[in-house]
Amino acid sequence: MQSVQTVVVGAGIVGLAIAQEMARTGREVLILEAADRFGSGISSRNSEVIHAGLYYEPGSLKAQLCVEGRQRLYEWCEARGVAHRRCGKLIVATSADQAPALEGIAERAARAGVEDLAWLNATQAHALESAIACELALHSPSTGIVDSHSLMLSLLGAAEDHGAVLSCRSRVLGVGHGADGLGVSIEADGETMVLQCRELVNSAGLGAVALARKIEGLAVESLPTAWLAKGSYFTLQGRCPFSRLVYPVPNEAGLGVHLTLDLAGQGRFGPDVEWVSTEDYEVDPQRGIRFEEEIRRYWPGLPAGVLQPAYAGIRPKIAGPEEGSRDFIISGPEEHGLPGLVNLFGIESPGLTSSLAIAALVRGLLERTA
Repeated sequence: MQSVQTVVVGAGIVGLAIAQEMARTGREVLILEAADRFGSGISSRNSEVIHAGLYYEPGSLKAQLCVEGRQRLYEWCEARGVAHRRCGKLIVATSADQAPALEGIAERAARAGVEDLAWLNATQAHALESAIACELALHSPSTGIVDSHSLMLSLLGAAEDHGAVLSCRSRVLGVGHGADGLGVSIEADGETMVLQCRELVNSAGLGAVALARKIEGLAVESLPTAWLAKGSYFTLQGRCPFSRLVYPVPNEAGLGVHLTLDLAGQGRFGPDVEWVSTEDYEVDPQRGIRFEEEIRRYWPGLPAGVLQPAYAGIRPKIAGPEEGSRDFIISGPEEHGLPGLVNLFGIESPGLTSSLAIAALVRGLLERTA
């Protein structure tokens, strides 16, 4: 039976961040990815935003890891030449009755350690972004954007520089455990094998809960329920009049239909929220009607007919439509009792921003119980 010290399941941004973190400690690391290439799921279908850490409950993993991860990510990108930009962001209240919600964001962000927010009245916001319409805004100068594919290439390269190996088209069928560690049953290119490892990190994204159900000895009743929340994006034809990101006040399911920019300056809007039962990445052009309505609340000058369907992503939710938001779940041996195992559930936004901080946390969980 073949053996390796550490197996990371899932080659998205978070999985690759964990792999390089583990590999640079001298571990022998194997990354298993069910798809035929790395980063083709959640990590390639998001807004590519580096979040400042404004929205999350102080003391939560999302708050802690976003604030820490944002700094780590900027340092990583600067050191390794990964394309990114600190463009800043405006969160806007488009009516007076949204002001308390905006004040709540500012108060929560301050308690979470975000110290650079600035209040803007309508005149000041308009001076920064002449096309915007709002009653009040928060300016977050440390929000940014990143080329997610370049980021993943740099993470994979760092992992491989320390000896890690990526195996695509490798699906985990089940996990057993014994005195010698964990036995991972794998199907790769039509063949099955069992690989022995001392450490297993389940960073399978949309498939993380399903994988956890295949791990022998893990109490199924302790696992969260997996929900799929689809988000569609539309791109803006023509020149975008904004140089910063623009976000409305969040709603109960997400951050609303916001404006983001790519590194070339093209505007894109989304995501919205559509609860689905299966993975479906088609964008319904009719959803653009509602997009226009939402966007015109903060950009009344949006021309008609300039939104084009772009792409869709799916958030790995662990709370359903009527359940509000849940924190990340990063469950190590101290929680579930199985040595060498870490499960990551519900790693949605701000997962990209938090990726390097998540990696450090996972390493710590495994080393503390080794």
